[in-house]
Amino acid sequence: MSGSGRSAREPRHRRPYGSVLEMVGWTPLVRLNRVAEGTRTPVYGKAEFMNPGGSVKDRVGIAMIEAAEEAGLLRPGGVIVEATSGNTGLALAMAASIKGYKCVFTMPDKMSIEKVKLLRAFGAEVVVTPTAVPPEHPDHYANRAQAIADSTPNAFLADQFYNRTNPEAHYRTTGPELWEQTGGAITHFFAGAGTGGTISGAGKYLKERNPAVRVTGVDPVGSVISEFHATGAVGASEPYKVEGLGNDKIPGALDLEYVDDYVTVTDGAAFRMARRLATEEGLFLGGSSGLIVHAALELARRIDDPEACVVAVLCDWGERYLTKQYDDEWMRNNGFLEPSRSTVSEMLASKLERLPGLHATTPSASVRTAISTMSSHNVSQLPVVVEGECVGSVSERELMTAVLADQAVLDAPVESEMEEPFPVLDERTDSQEAKRLLTRGAQAVLVRSDGELDGILTRYDLVRLLAVVP
Repeated sequence: MSGSGRSAREPRHRRPYGSVLEMVGWTPLVRLNRVAEGTRTPVYGKAEFMNPGGSVKDRVGIAMIEAAEEAGLLRPGGVIVEATSGNTGLALAMAASIKGYKCVFTMPDKMSIEKVKLLRAFGAEVVVTPTAVPPEHPDHYANRAQAIADSTPNAFLADQFYNRTNPEAHYRTTGPELWEQTGGAITHFFAGAGTGGTISGAGKYLKERNPAVRVTGVDPVGSVISEFHATGAVGASEPYKVEGLGNDKIPGALDLEYVDDYVTVTDGAAFRMARRLATEEGLFLGGSSGLIVHAALELARRIDDPEACVVAVLCDWGERYLTKQYDDEWMRNNGFLEPSRSTVSEMLASKLERLPGLHATTPSASVRTAISTMSSHNVSQLPVVVEGECVGSVSERELMTAVLADQAVLDAPVESEMEEPFPVLDERTDSQEAKRLLTRGAQAVLVRSDGELDGILTRYDLVRLLAVVP
């Protein structure tokens, strides 16, 4: 699989399409870089937001309509009814606008206003229902959809949560695409389950090609699916803010036999990761993508295997969440706004006493010279550098202890008293990584800028910065 920076791009869309529906599928696979910094495991995103309707649900929308037409359940002049969190409704509405069907959708009131407006832009009628009602309540959005379908002449209830065309569409398209795009190298597949179609269909295909592929479901905290996967019992659901993933019941389109693991991620972690994907990867995505990527990166760091191939589904386009996760006030009001992030370069620049350049020593220099350098520049440790690489370190405390024990050490080479080298971080690395290293044993961290060792951050620097910036 190729990386970024290709001088010539492969030509795409070589021929015109008969309609927008022919553009569904064959979405790109893109490597995640900056958010995955620090792990050797390659992590890729399946860019489902590049479907023409902006989400993974485009595959299911047209598939359910065509299956209903073939079965005689949807006839000319018919009305498509569905309970949706927005994206399936958009996929159905896009196809219906071409095929001449009317659409009526029910949607919980926690969904973004952008989704409601998008559905109405396609000519759909939207019925907004309360989120905080139990699954059996008549105002639950699934029950309202059923009632509307029952009372509307020539209506077809798409019923994505139980329609077997849903996982079948992903078995026929998403799974084979992933297999071909990774050259059969995929080892881990991460997806969520609102209806269960994506993870069930793609997971089934991947496991048929290679039973060793690990399929992991990602659930928002508050959904019942993860607990059901672990215990076989359906617990009580709790409210959560992420849209499109998770459920308050177990959908019939979900085949857990193809799912190896299930993990949960909080709303805050999901939204913060989505915002990072925009600012660090140029990928403008919804909270469900942040949820899935957060879990995939945790696994990637844990296995730390350059031979693995982790793929996460990037579910939908972020523009439909401008008034939610991309609005600082909404994030702040819900307690999700992340603390301001900075790089180690910015952390270095904010040192109260910034020294010009990096002071270092060499393995062959005398201990006397190293002590003199530290004294002259009022520092308590030095990196030992050879040809631009840190090969060790010396500290004032340890050298003084050695000299007091044996004065002859003053004329010994530094390498005789050298300790472990300091960790080296690129200037663009998140400052949290420097803080993590300094609080877990490292005496100092070196910063590399434009290929050169440029500065040093010590525990003393960290404490002083924390005292100034809470």
